[in-house]
Amino acid sequence: MLSFILSVIALVIGYMIYGRVAERVFGPDDRPTPAIRKADKIDYIVLPPWRIFMIQFLNIAGTGPIFGAIMGMWFGPAAYLWIVLGCIFGGAVHDYISGMLSLRHDGCGLAELTGIYLGPFARKALILFTMMMMMLVGAFFVYCPALILSGIWGEKMMWVIIIFIYYIATTIMPVDKVIGKVYPVFAISMIFMVIAIAIVLFIKFPALPEVWDGLGNWGAERLGLKQSLFPALFVTIACGAVSGFHATQSPMMARCMKSERQGRPIFYGAMITEGLVALVWATVSSYFFFSKGYMEVCSPEVLERFLNQDQLSLIQFFDAPTVVTTVCASWLGVFGSILALLGVVAAPITTGGSSFRTARLILSESLGLQQTSSRTRLLLSLPVFAVGIALLAWQIGNPSGFGTVWQYVAWGTQAMAAVTLWVCTVYLAGQRKFYFLTLFPALFMTMVVVDFLLISPTTFNLPALFSHTTAGVATVAALVTFIIWKRRSKTVPPQA
Repeated sequence: MLSFILSVIALVIGYMIYGRVAERVFGPDDRPTPAIRKADKIDYIVLPPWRIFMIQFLNIAGTGPIFGAIMGMWFGPAAYLWIVLGCIFGGAVHDYISGMLSLRHDGCGLAELTGIYLGPFARKALILFTMMMMMLVGAFFVYCPALILSGIWGEKMMWVIIIFIYYIATTIMPVDKVIGKVYPVFAISMIFMVIAIAIVLFIKFPALPEVWDGLGNWGAERLGLKQSLFPALFVTIACGAVSGFHATQSPMMARCMKSERQGRPIFYGAMITEGLVALVWATVSSYFFFSKGYMEVCSPEVLERFLNQDQLSLIQFFDAPTVVTTVCASWLGVFGSILALLGVVAAPITTGGSSFRTARLILSESLGLQQTSSRTRLLLSLPVFAVGIALLAWQIGNPSGFGTVWQYVAWGTQAMAAVTLWVCTVYLAGQRKFYFLTLFPALFMTMVVVDFLLISPTTFNLPALFSHTTAGVATVAALVTFIIWKRRSKTVPPQA
């Protein structure tokens, strides 16, 4: 538990100190924001800062810092270091600089920012990549909540239809009508759930593996985990440390901010809050899997089923959603069950809705279409919904196949993070600002995504030595390319 306590303190201090550093490097000022200059009462509309924070937090969180942290802790206490260091020096900086860049460029999306700073080819590639990612996320987060809800009441297809209707509303309606009212409620509920779980952790104060007990792959030794710690840990825990998905969501809130000075608490602060959520659930996972906590929280019937079978390992039998629902029900009773349901159902639904809305915004930006007319928004959303429905139908018919595809989504978010960090680095270097702030995270994430692409069994499944070496060469090549560009660049990129 001491590693957990020190990690929480480190994140809070990181926000107060390094958040200030990032803010000073970027330099927010008092210029009119897009919400004021381009107000359209649809996407550009001023919202209260606390509401923007809650929406931003839920948009970037979903179930990522819960499920990802639970699975990430399977590798052992090294997960604490990745959450803390990744969040402070990578994820929060990534979210803040990219969010502020969007704010400076009329609330434009990641693909448009990439085009401005990395060129037109990168823009086109990222439009296709992010559009597919948004629709994959949206489709996945229709079916999974529908399965859970149908187990409580009603039919699966009934819930699929209801959730999809909700998605249509969040995609087309003004941001303050559905998202602005519903999301803060869900965000507050998730925060209450995490606080309640943290309180129980302190009351129980279980003996858990600490960082100083060893940073090796504990899962390989004790849980039958077959993946190597590097790079798998850094892809498994994405939203709780660094995630490029956040850069696709921040523009939505950049269009609702009244002042640039709100950026640090909204962008940097929401990421730190997500890191705190990840720390709590990583600690719960450590208790559940390494301290035999499952024997305390599971019912006798569940324990008997697990002990009487020998085909599934502990981490195969108790997946992340099962850990959430079991722990919440055991520690918090009926109230905990409701909060757990909110976490595994409401959070992915809101994330899916935001993903479809983001896809609509990306499409409108790439085509240069205005969105003030509801008819235009509907027509532009039709191809997005059509692809989403096709992916959903394929998922329903091939549930195991989509499970494989979903593993690529985790890698995809980290690939977008690497691209975003390079965009931020080019911007800072071009403006003669302290570009090392994002350069080091950009290099690290480049190494991670290339290595994982080569070594993962779901992709090329190449030998470890070859994968690590090639990833290292690719990272050095990226650094050399940046240095050459910086030396040859005689003009400053577009002022932001």
